Amino acid sequence: MGLITDNAYNYYAGSQNFIGDGSTVAFTINLSPQPVGEADFFVFIDDSLQLETSYTYTSPTLTFNTAPADNAQIVVTIKDKVYGDYRYTSLADIVTNFIIGYVGDGKIINRAKRRDVVFHAKRAIQEFSYDITKVEKIQEMEVGPSLSIPMPQDYVNYVAISYVDKYGIERPIPRGNITSKPSEAILQDDQFNYQFDSDDSLATSSALTDERFKSLDYKNLAGSFADDDYFYNSDYPAEKMLEVGKRYGGDPGLMNNNGFFVIDEKNGTINFTSNLSGYLITLKYISDSMGTDEEMKIHKFAEEAIYKHVAHALLSSMAQVPEYIVNRFRRERRASMRNAKLRLYDLKLPELTQVMRGKSKQIKH
Repeated sequence: MGLITDNAYNYYAGSQNFIGDGSTVAFTINLSPQPVGEADFFVFIDDSLQLETSYTYTSPTLTFNTAPADNAQIVVTIKDKVYGDYRYTSLADIVTNFIIGYVGDGKIINRAKRRDVVFHAKRAIQEFSYDITKVEKIQEMEVGPSLSIPMPQDYVNYVAISYVDKYGIERPIPRGNITSKPSEAILQDDQFNYQFDSDDSLATSSALTDERFKSLDYKNLAGSFADDDYFYNSDYPAEKMLEVGKRYGGDPGLMNNNGFFVIDEKNGTINFTSNLSGYLITLKYISDSMGTDEEMKIHKFAEEAIYKHVAHALLSSMAQVPEYIVNRFRRERRASMRNAKLRLYDLKLPELTQVMRGKSKQIKH
């Protein structure tokens, strides 16, 4: 049986049509993705939007309280249609396919509980998200007066942070490794002795490092000159060369006009220099694909690799499995993961050629 269940209209329009006959109240919805509840779709009868209270839905059946009139045009439309999902295999299909292909009499794995397969499949999806498929998400937000934004709910690590100029072009913001976010600021008396609360724990307050960073003039790090700069007289440009470490010879990582960001790991925030207040920011970050049920899927280029990964994980956790079998699946897992990485690198010869045309040596083809 084929994997495509939608016809072309259902897929591209994201909707399904029915005709009422005056008596039928139940209609079977066959859309991709299949709706989970009433909140996932709209229902129209003769172009009139229907209230959710006028019908019920238990996948895949839509049931009206009152049968639509004879020849009534019924349209069910997905609210947030996602295209291209055919590239992926869902967690449920991965588990089912693995049990069919690897578990049973006469196979390497005689018995395996479904929950064990699910656990190792989820762990495999997480590991693949970090190293192979690298699920990148992009959030757009504006930096407020606090100069801070919270980490996304499913944040694992950042890929890149940029501000967006008026043309929609991203300008990279480097990470400021010139400061840190203290997890606590300890109160001290006039003699610099630590102070304590009534329960004998250390007394703390807000960090001065944080306040000073917010007021940072990034030009002091970037190497910009002011007209009255003590170290430089515009009448004597040779002084630029003499002041090594101040302008020429400075740290290239700090020489930019885009500002900086610092990550507060304890409080889960990303903080920016004051010049970025009011700027539109894009945050690209890696998720582990475990946030929602819809995210628990794997690209088909890596499907074979995940089966080998789960098989090795199960066999290595079982007692009385010969070591040579575990080693065999370890080698197969490594080989399949390497193949998945090569496939997902997605190198296109025309794109590579176009980039290399700007290099010193012309590529002929």
